[in-house]
Amino acid sequence: MIVSALLTSVGINLALCLLFFTLYSILRKQPSYLNVYSPRSVAAKEELEESNKFNFERLLPTAGWVRRAWQPSEDELLSVTSLDAVVFMRIFIFSLRVFGFAGIVGILVLLPINYLGNQLNRDFDISDLPSKSLDSFSISNVNVGSKWLWVHFCAAYIFTGVVCYLLYYEYSFISSKRIAHFYSSKPQPHQFTVLVRAVPVSSGSSCSETVENFFTEYYPSTYLSHSMVRRTNKLQRLTSDAGKLYRKLVRLRSETNTQQRLRCDGCWGLFGRKVDVLDHYGKKLDDLEDNVRMEQSSVAGKEVGAAFVSFKSRLGAAVALHIQQGANPTEWVTERAPEPQDVHWPFFSASFIKRWISKLVVVVAYTALTILFLIPVVIVQGLTHLEQLEAWFPFLKSVLDLTVVSEVITGYLPSLILQLFLSFVPPIMIMLSSMEGYISFSQIQKSACGKMLWFTIWNIFLANTLSGTVLYRFNIFLEPKKIPGILADAVPAQASFFIAYVVTSGWTSLLASELFRVSPLIWSIIKRPFSGKDDEFEVPSIPYHSEIPRVLFFELLGITYFFLAPLILPFLLVYCCLGYIIFRNQFLNVYAPKYETDGKFWPTVHNSTIFALVLMHIIAIGMFGLKKVPLASSLTIPLPILTLLFNEYCRKRFLPIFKAYPAECLIKKDREDENDPRISAFYEKLSTAYRDPALMPMHHPRSTDGHSTPLLQAGV
Repeated sequence: MIVSALLTSVGINLALCLLFFTLYSILRKQPSYLNVYSPRSVAAKEELEESNKFNFERLLPTAGWVRRAWQPSEDELLSVTSLDAVVFMRIFIFSLRVFGFAGIVGILVLLPINYLGNQLNRDFDISDLPSKSLDSFSISNVNVGSKWLWVHFCAAYIFTGVVCYLLYYEYSFISSKRIAHFYSSKPQPHQFTVLVRAVPVSSGSSCSETVENFFTEYYPSTYLSHSMVRRTNKLQRLTSDAGKLYRKLVRLRSETNTQQRLRCDGCWGLFGRKVDVLDHYGKKLDDLEDNVRMEQSSVAGKEVGAAFVSFKSRLGAAVALHIQQGANPTEWVTERAPEPQDVHWPFFSASFIKRWISKLVVVVAYTALTILFLIPVVIVQGLTHLEQLEAWFPFLKSVLDLTVVSEVITGYLPSLILQLFLSFVPPIMIMLSSMEGYISFSQIQKSACGKMLWFTIWNIFLANTLSGTVLYRFNIFLEPKKIPGILADAVPAQASFFIAYVVTSGWTSLLASELFRVSPLIWSIIKRPFSGKDDEFEVPSIPYHSEIPRVLFFELLGITYFFLAPLILPFLLVYCCLGYIIFRNQFLNVYAPKYETDGKFWPTVHNSTIFALVLMHIIAIGMFGLKKVPLASSLTIPLPILTLLFNEYCRKRFLPIFKAYPAECLIKKDREDENDPRISAFYEKLSTAYRDPALMPMHHPRSTDGHSTPLLQAGV
């Protein structure tokens, strides 16, 4: 790619960014779009009074939201969101510090050295800059055997030291935040509860009796209560439908205009006969009520061999969690209980064998998806090389010869197509993770986050850099000595593609999908004519499984290309600045926390950064070898070893804090609870905290009258 093609891509994306920024600053002030851009305010009953009067200020783009997103401190952000949100924002802070230092060294020191070389750029002519290849700004342009390569060698060592220091600081900071957050929290049900799977039921007794007898015998002083798990998939759908209908009825009863309650009973309210939706929904709710009662009575005895077991202290729950319960390790399997609202009931599996087989199936499906995704990668790489595209489609030669067309195709289209294909992957990863038998949404998202991260690294980074004939020479991975040289030859050649990818997938996609919220906006516009104020509304939660891997992938690009092609660093700095402001705004106005992992996503960030550093070191070893500086290549070998030793130290020092709270913290909190007069009331609530919501009594007024008759008279 030449400089003019990059400038074309940057120009197109800057124009799109300005358009999305302007439209967002206007639409966010329109009362009709509050549920898209300020759902948290809508849910909190704020800013709901719509004014029909014309206000010219609403049509003027303003940047006041940037100031409001910047102002709150980290503690204020924590008080209105969650520790997970704070940890997510720390990824941007960490990246800004890394790329800030890298940008100073890379742009001011390494970039001039690269450009002044004449390995590729034989004649130095600044007037011909637009037609220069971007490879002229990479290390590929430095002469073979040049002494200037020692500057790159020193930069690699200094940069690694700075990144490791920042990693240690962040790990220490977030660990202390996690402990402080635990100390400041009120007693939570998941702190006192463990999940027990694979309960061996003896003949003549129920699963519930077996659990109670076991824990009463072996934990007599700490055992409190237990809640059995039942299969309630169908019942959950029925109760969910009943809840939605009830909320619609509540809103419809508040309508003063009876004409608005008349609607066709067909598809989307467009077809069928006119009916009063208040009566229509009321009859539906009556039918659902009968179905719920019948299903609850049939489900009452269908116990799964698993239970949520609660204890009188956090220490008691921790002891039960970390000690093998029975002689057979596949029975009485304990694991940490999630928050009650975080439990993912539909895909619950108690069998050890079923979970093991499910994980094996998911691995096969994940591998197949990774291989199939190589197809769009090959297509994208064909677009980045016009000569290859002309060979595939000779009839396009006359069109491809046009300068504007070639610049758009090579500079903008490849990264856009790859981003479109990649947008379908996160939902698939969520589906695969849910099949593995995880019991909470947080575990599913954490697993999907790891899958998405390595999928992105393989398909977007490695498959792109190793595309062409090298991609099919899998035997290179059987010869480790050749890997550094192959990577050193292939990675710098794709620098131009990844710069364009950062601009397209980073800048534009961030503003379009995250700030402007294109998909929710379009859906809101489409369904508005077909629904009134009775439509269901839910505050969204941030999809960590897709957003964290995206940020970490850009971090990997910045670390890897730091000394190879430092021209990418300014574009990454812009992305991090945009991301910091935009996600702060989204956490304050859009996203509501659905669960709290207390920052457990940070070890993934740490491990990804270590991987990026080691990858950079391997490429550096190969690059110095290709450039005929064997001493520099040999002296770089200790760098990945030292980095891995540093990582092992961090694993020993900080990782245990993210796996479980130490006994010191648990005992201190338990002693505080002894003097808390509210603890007895908490124990009473704890006994029903893990009751399946589908089996709880639902106190919905009847649809056909205004009385408060419960939908279900009693729970099961």
